[in-house]
Amino acid sequence: MSTFNGEQAEGFWKAFWNARKNQGSLRTGRSFDLGKMSLPQLWMAYLTYPTILFYFTLIAISTGVALALAPKLGPTLITILLVVGIYPFAWYAIHRFILHGRWLYRNPVTASLWKRVHFDHHQDPHLLDVLFGSPLNTLPTIAIIVMPIGWGIGGASTAFAALATGLVMTCIYEFFHCIQHLAYKPRWAWVSKIKQLHVLHHFHDEDGNYGITNYAADRLFGSFYKDARARPRSAHVFDLGYDLDEAKRYPWVMKRTGAPPKQRPDGARSGSSAR
Repeated sequence: MSTFNGEQAEGFWKAFWNARKNQGSLRTGRSFDLGKMSLPQLWMAYLTYPTILFYFTLIAISTGVALALAPKLGPTLITILLVVGIYPFAWYAIHRFILHGRWLYRNPVTASLWKRVHFDHHQDPHLLDVLFGSPLNTLPTIAIIVMPIGWGIGGASTAFAALATGLVMTCIYEFFHCIQHLAYKPRWAWVSKIKQLHVLHHFHDEDGNYGITNYAADRLFGSFYKDARARPRSAHVFDLGYDLDEAKRYPWVMKRTGAPPKQRPDGARSGSSAR
């Protein structure tokens, strides 16, 4: 593993501030295009993105409330560890059974929600605006999952500690999710591996590798695969099963999109898949 020396650090921060000056040129239509961004440009976009800044603010507020309620060290540490341990399994369940389920787009009330939270991301995997979930959807979900855990362990203080931890985990997940769609070859073997696994999910077979930084749930529940040779390429990797036939039966997502579902992202080559 290569080291990050002083000269490299100086070059990184120079690129970072150049990215800030040239931020507008990174946009393609409605979003930043991760396929055309460098790592410093990603850091600039990530650290100034309104959703991430909102999460940072909520982390500070939640932590402040937890501390103001005179927390006990033991219950707080147990809460933090439980949230960190449960988070990847909660994400797995949501990703596999809700975001990749077909029941949301088959209901006119929830079709637009499904379109926003996941369909758009698989249609255009490199667009930053549709990679981040809307706080209107993510924040209640995080709170519902983690705050009862904290409340049961130590009351209000640990409930807010749980919320802060869940938000920190979300920020970490969102950053590595960006890395997985970035035009960048990671230096760390672990980051390179999780990037490869996520690329398979988006470009080879969507019915597997649901994790982001942690694939323990995939291994446990039989949805893990390590390379493209492990299974045939899915016909629905970009449309998540919402193909033209489904769009005719359940037109609400297509009406919101203004076009039929795409069979590959813009710029993708026919028949391409991760190797």
